[in-house]
Amino acid sequence: MTTNKTFDVAVVGAGVFGAWTAYQLSRARAEVVLVDAYGPGNSRASSGGESRMIRMGYGPDQIYTRMAQRSLGLWQELFDHIGPTGISPRLFHPTGILWLARENDPYCEATLETLQQCHVGYERLDRAELFRRYPQLELGSPGSPTVQRRWGGGGQPGWGGTITWGILEPNSGVLMARQAVQAVVAQARARGVTYLEEATLPLDSDVDADSSRSRLDSLHMVSGREIFANEFVFACGPWLPKIFPALLAQLIHATRQEVFFFGVPAGDASGDSRFGPERMPAWIDFSDLVYGIPNLDNRGFKIAIDAHGPQFDPDTGDRIVSIDSLAAVRAYLARRMPVLAKAVVTETRVCQYENTSNGDFLIDRHPAFENVWLVGGGSGHGFKHGPAVGEHVAALISGDAKVEPRFALATKEKVQQRKVY
Repeated sequence: MTTNKTFDVAVVGAGVFGAWTAYQLSRARAEVVLVDAYGPGNSRASSGGESRMIRMGYGPDQIYTRMAQRSLGLWQELFDHIGPTGISPRLFHPTGILWLARENDPYCEATLETLQQCHVGYERLDRAELFRRYPQLELGSPGSPTVQRRWGGGGQPGWGGTITWGILEPNSGVLMARQAVQAVVAQARARGVTYLEEATLPLDSDVDADSSRSRLDSLHMVSGREIFANEFVFACGPWLPKIFPALLAQLIHATRQEVFFFGVPAGDASGDSRFGPERMPAWIDFSDLVYGIPNLDNRGFKIAIDAHGPQFDPDTGDRIVSIDSLAAVRAYLARRMPVLAKAVVTETRVCQYENTSNGDFLIDRHPAFENVWLVGGGSGHGFKHGPAVGEHVAALISGDAKVEPRFALATKEKVQQRKVY
């Protein structure tokens, strides 16, 4: 099925990067078609699931702190625009973000410096203040030995040393991921964006990066539909290497990531509860690569290990968590939140990261097509940045911005050495 209509821009992928790109382009009065194989916020997507943190702390990486600042403002602007519909209050929870730090903690020290330089509001909390505010957290005994963390692979996981201080970002919090993405797509459609639920056929090219670029005229869908546009944006996360296997198969790696929700004690599920957002912020135990999110919408306390999992296919991989992962999470809870160590599992999720070699985003022009843009590599931390990414891509297409060197395709390597968290 072919139509004669030619759009200004076709965006493939209605996850957070693609949805915000389509929305920002529509605000610039472009005529846009947004295409997704499974639908906005679907369970296969990296942007699916219930919740994602939006934090300003990024160690020494100011580029991401500034993007997060911009994105939080744009998220809030969108939610204000939606208005008091009964949905908007649930899309962002200002829980605050708490960083749990060790005595000698280079990443948290760098985060503190970056927050200062970027004028982000924060509080530095000593051990006594952490005890006073958050008795739900077990901070460990002073002088306890440090054990090198080794999630996954062989051997049992160990834990780092005692928590001695922390950083609280009081204005940060948690976005309700699936609902937020769907809200962005709904607003884009309200502004005239055409949405199609279609799967794109692979679009490969062996044209060398140094060759003169050609132009892409259209996309071919699995259904037989053909979509014409002047510019094309591929923001399809773990599907990027499937659409461009020759170019990206060895540069973007999808990994299996498992998330657990634990039921809180009876009578502690609403109001001013120990595990609700009123008394517990979302928190990050960076040295152990673990994060936790309080009981939102009575779904339970959410916890996940942030270490990269095994390779995963977003189309065919079963989304059933492993017994080993559950055991590892329970072992961690016994150490950090013992009251939940034996709590019932109320929900689980298997999603995926699409990792670049070091965790930096991929936002660059395709080397073979002058009118094709590659947008992905969220690498597990990208969701919060959707608004700023969409704004940047719209500016690239209009010629009002240049490719950020850290996001360039040329910087992506085959060997993974994660540096951005």
